[in-house]
Amino acid sequence: QVLLVESGGGSVQTGGSLTLSCVVSGNTYSRACMGWFRQAPGKEREGVAQIARDGDIKYADSVKGRFTISKDNAKATLYLQMNSLKPEDTAMYYCAADLLVFFCMRTAANFRYRGQGTQVTVSS
Repeated sequence: QVLLVESGGGSVQTGGSLTLSCVVSGNTYSRACMGWFRQAPGKEREGVAQIARDGDIKYADSVKGRFTISKDNAKATLYLQMNSLKPEDTAMYYCAADLLVFFCMRTAANFRYRGQGTQVTVSS
């Protein structure tokens, strides 16, 4: 079982920055792949960034060069640093994780364990 609790969302203007945090609970932290996905109203889930168990990192093309995913193993916490935010980044952001290779090979939008979400709003 993996329990995820996000924090750090909010409202910023275009060009601003936010950092999302996700505390990961459960004794499976070291075996989990983790990541972030987002969903805007009326749109499908979009995998934003993810870290594989071996540390390999992937980003969606839409956020490359602007977002940075990282994790602190000592704190069992996943982060998403978001810079140069744009109005199109407005969405509910979810922390996600999985334990199975089948799901870990896909985007974070497909991971089975998810947090409650945190809203990010970027105004122009």
